[in-house]
Amino acid sequence: MVNRRIVCRCEDITEEEIIHAIEEGFDNIESLKRYTGVTTGSCQGKGCLMHVLRILSQKTGKSLDEIGITTQRPPVNPVPLYILMEGEE
Repeated sequence: MVNRRIVCRCEDITEEEIIHAIEEGFDNIESLKRYTGVTTGSCQGKGCLMHVLRILSQKTGKSLDEIGITTQRPPVNPVPLYILMEGEE
């Protein structure tokens, strides 16, 4: 049995898949995110972003400052459900 290292539990993405994507040329965090779906699951990268950045840094030789982080999309702050339901009758 092959030992798989799951990096992104939400999207079931392994370390080997991330390395393969980097070797195919998706060697920045935004293209890697779009190609593999990593950091796009229900946790929005809270569980996997740092692992992905570490792998990306090791494979490209870039520092974390050079790599950066993914672009955050609004809402940045949680929105209570009652605010969303105010328009309902």
